[in-house]
Amino acid sequence: MGVGAVRGAWVVALAGCGALLVGGCAPAGGPGAGAPAGSSPPATGASPSGGGSAGASTPGPPAKGAVTVSGEVAKGLESPWGVAPLPGGDLLVASRDKGTITRVDTKTGKLTEIGKVSGVAPGGEGGLLGLALSPSYASDHLVYVYFTTESDNRIARLRYDEQRAPGQQLGAPDTVFRGIPKGLVHNGGRIAFGPDKMLYAGTGETGETGLAQDKKSLGGKILRMTPDGQPVHGNPEADSVVYSYGHRNVQGLAWDKDKRLWAAEFGQDTWDELNLIQPGGNYGWPEVEGKAGKPGFIDPVAQWKTSDASPSGIAFAQGSIWMAGLKGARLWRIPLDGTKALAEPEAFLQGTYGRLRTVVSLGGDKLLLVTSETDGRGTPEAGDDRILSLTVR
Repeated sequence: MGVGAVRGAWVVALAGCGALLVGGCAPAGGPGAGAPAGSSPPATGASPSGGGSAGASTPGPPAKGAVTVSGEVAKGLESPWGVAPLPGGDLLVASRDKGTITRVDTKTGKLTEIGKVSGVAPGGEGGLLGLALSPSYASDHLVYVYFTTESDNRIARLRYDEQRAPGQQLGAPDTVFRGIPKGLVHNGGRIAFGPDKMLYAGTGETGETGLAQDKKSLGGKILRMTPDGQPVHGNPEADSVVYSYGHRNVQGLAWDKDKRLWAAEFGQDTWDELNLIQPGGNYGWPEVEGKAGKPGFIDPVAQWKTSDASPSGIAFAQGSIWMAGLKGARLWRIPLDGTKALAEPEAFLQGTYGRLRTVVSLGGDKLLLVTSETDGRGTPEAGDDRILSLTVR
């Protein structure tokens, strides 16, 4: 499935979509509007009236896009999952199964293991998953991690000291949030700081479907918390980090140019989903999968057959959401018109690099794409796993 190193830039023609586009659903003035004065505002834009809609002064993306693979940033990575770009351009990459963080020199491709996260208990889909840099990284040098332990999934932060010897540059984990359910499957794992500088985390229901609708459970949710792991004043429910619920397994989080939050999640047998997240919204699992038009549940903006996607990471660039597919082994582009899809999703790189795990926006038309052939479900070849640089439109 994978291929050898890219030799020069080449443009990938559009592959057949095979996707079903469905109508977006963004309740006007969604839950959370009118939060108490002084609260941190939700990063989704509760009203869908932001820019990017038809008639706005800023033109939307073209209905048809393109992807150019412009180079190979790194190869030889083992079970890569989370990626965090550092100031200056290098990358930190988490190894799910080794529990280590590696620094990638993006100019030379050199890999340097900076340390191991203590307490990681890999197994199945669990291990060292998401990475994110502190909003104050320039001064505090803190790296946030989402990982599986023997008892739960949790979020911790570690100080990265570049002056220490390689392999010993990570401080001890300082746990900021614990108690997220764990399982052999559906551990979620993506973390990201939003435009509001709050920490968001996508979780899974660990195969226990009832957790997704249980607001008291942390499974099958998107969580929103302060950098210290506390509920944000103005969250949908007081003293709760739960931001949205009814999810099966969220592994993709990204904000568009109008600060709306988008999330990708795995379906079971029928539909994978791309959702526009509203604070307090119920996304249906396990009562519904995909677009149902059922009162009380928010339908996805786009859906795919599970064989075509099984989505993990997403990123926003050039007016579109870019979504990595694991089982689907392709990169999806979903052009946006405000809160809706502008056109049917397009598939790129179908089968070219195998399973795709993470997409990172570098600004403008530049993306990074991380493969996932060494995760136990791929067919790795020499050089896997890789990080590719892309130019997109």
